[in-house]
Amino acid sequence: MSEPLESLLKQVEARAEELVGLASRLIRFQTPAPPARNTAEAQSFIASFLEEKGFAIDRWDVYPGDPNVVGVLRGQDPARYKSLIINGHVDVAEVSQGEAWDTDPFDPFVKDGSLVGRGAADMKGGLAGALFAVQLLHEAGIRLPGDVLFQSVIGEEVGEAGTLQCCKRGYSADFAVVVDTSDLHIQGQGGVITGWVTVKSKETYHDATRRNMIHAGGGLHGASAIEKMMKIIQGLQELERHWAVTKSYPGFAPGTNTINPAVIEGGRHAAFIADECRLWITVHFYPNETYEGVAREIEDWLGRVSQADPWLKDNPPQFRWGGASMIEDRGEIFPSLQVDPQHEAVRLLGGAHESVLLEPAIVDVSPTVTDGGWFSDAGIPAAIYGPGNLRNAHSVNERVSVEQLVRFTQVMLKFIYEWSHTLK
Repeated sequence: MSEPLESLLKQVEARAEELVGLASRLIRFQTPAPPARNTAEAQSFIASFLEEKGFAIDRWDVYPGDPNVVGVLRGQDPARYKSLIINGHVDVAEVSQGEAWDTDPFDPFVKDGSLVGRGAADMKGGLAGALFAVQLLHEAGIRLPGDVLFQSVIGEEVGEAGTLQCCKRGYSADFAVVVDTSDLHIQGQGGVITGWVTVKSKETYHDATRRNMIHAGGGLHGASAIEKMMKIIQGLQELERHWAVTKSYPGFAPGTNTINPAVIEGGRHAAFIADECRLWITVHFYPNETYEGVAREIEDWLGRVSQADPWLKDNPPQFRWGGASMIEDRGEIFPSLQVDPQHEAVRLLGGAHESVLLEPAIVDVSPTVTDGGWFSDAGIPAAIYGPGNLRNAHSVNERVSVEQLVRFTQVMLKFIYEWSHTLK
């Protein structure tokens, strides 16, 4: 290890209080989603922080009051050396009235060796550590040969995928680290897609005609959309069990790929036969699957279910998949992310982890989802690596270990330095 880098790693420990102060500053920005549309002030702070460290800033509104910020630090020789994206979301989980916090969720404090506050684990601790690593490199006058892009995005908590907007804007690199909650594991993830399944009648009938629909000789080829949705739900349960038997992925318990019938809506009022019913489902799938693929499987399966029913055969279910926002259009997509343990960046990140923590890095899969899948979707190799654990994410008195935050910052500092010095 070079002497300047070793000195910087020691500085992280010596300046731990300053690191905690930076994380606390980020937590004080009240950015829960929902309600969202509240990240502009926090993003201004991050943009100014990065600009002071030599980054060129690109800021644009994804939604009014919710801007993305991308800082680009051009390397000394980017044609020959690897580039890196550091990615994190500035929004945090919602806070409900009546939650038993020890203090205001946005008034952070340190207790029993942990920083407490909304977003401490998910994921303003990760953002602060990565920013502090950048700060130390800048203060030391170290000019990196490869490009470093720092993305502070919005909307991850409600599926608004600020990271997707960065990809669409053309930002790319040789590798991306999503500094989200992983307990310092190097992780991939499965994926999630929501969908609406709609059963709709071509005709609308008075409730007094029900006898003609359900009794022999009634002569009315009609049905309640609510009752027919029961067959759709049964079909989804059968497919879910089939997936549990026929599909698996290392690191996931059998049957982790689920189809949750989350919300059902239907009918007009008591004087009508229900002529429409809508089912909102959430589908979890494995890292080696795509959201497009699982959506097609569900449509094909329910198509066969419908062909076996005289009414559904003529009134097949309709589908609407995904969405840009759980707030705006009641839908979301989180693509899956596979991590290659042999990828050069993954091995380098694992080496940095082992050097700092004196124990091998764990490469596994997250039981939840992050924006990291959008990098995979865009063809950018990526991994999730951040402080905090999921037991604390979204919890009352959310917290992150200060010791772990320090170690994370050291690992990121070493990885940023070494990856940007890696030849293409």
